[in-house]
Amino acid sequence: MALPIMQKATAVWLVDNTTLSFKQVADFTGLHDLEVQGIADGEVAVGIKGFDPIVNNQLTQEEITRCEENPKAKLQLKYNAAAEGEQKRKGPRYTPLSKRQDRPSAIAWLVKFHPELSDGQISKLVGTTKPTIQSIRDRTHWNIANIQTVDPVALGMCRQGELDAAVAKAVAAKAKNGDVLTDDEKLRLMSTDESLASENRIPTAMEGLENFTFSDTAADAPEREKALPDAESLFNLPDSDDEDESDD
Repeated sequence: MALPIMQKATAVWLVDNTTLSFKQVADFTGLHDLEVQGIADGEVAVGIKGFDPIVNNQLTQEEITRCEENPKAKLQLKYNAAAEGEQKRKGPRYTPLSKRQDRPSAIAWLVKFHPELSDGQISKLVGTTKPTIQSIRDRTHWNIANIQTVDPVALGMCRQGELDAAVAKAVAAKAKNGDVLTDDEKLRLMSTDESLASENRIPTAMEGLENFTFSDTAADAPEREKALPDAESLFNLPDSDDEDESDD
């Protein structure tokens, strides 16, 4: 599928200027749904100026209006020769100068939360070198005391889909070698889509009361009254006569 040029900047513009759903923007720009939601929440693509796809001949206003009226519709990209091969990339990822200072934080996060990833995979995700990764693994990096672990997706250094794909590949390699994953590892290595699709049952205050019933017959009324506590007994207040006797 052809993608628009400057995908993240285009997503910023669509979020700010249209009523398209996160899914529609994500499908059009090639981003993950959570990345688009992060853009709307101001947590992703901070400081990126929106790139108008209408002015840049990638979309028409009629196409945007059509998809706004139908949440299930998908935006159709206008043919643009400049977008050919935009999604193809060879060699290490290029990291902008403004984000290079955040690279150690992203590496530290990947090393801590995804130790199954190889140095080569981390290098492709955040555009770094293997010696830098090894120095952070060994805690011999010159600035290790000041490095904080930050999600590379939140830093805008990789996409959630790319991270999920790298983790899935590492898990497949681990399974191929005969390593058995523990329950904690399975939960930690679950992709974002799997995590969102799973239905985790949350206990409530009504837990254990499924089979508890009250009969509405008049004969059971005295039993219900016995079961209810006496309001005065809760406070255990002395009678006025007892107070007078104590004064004497």
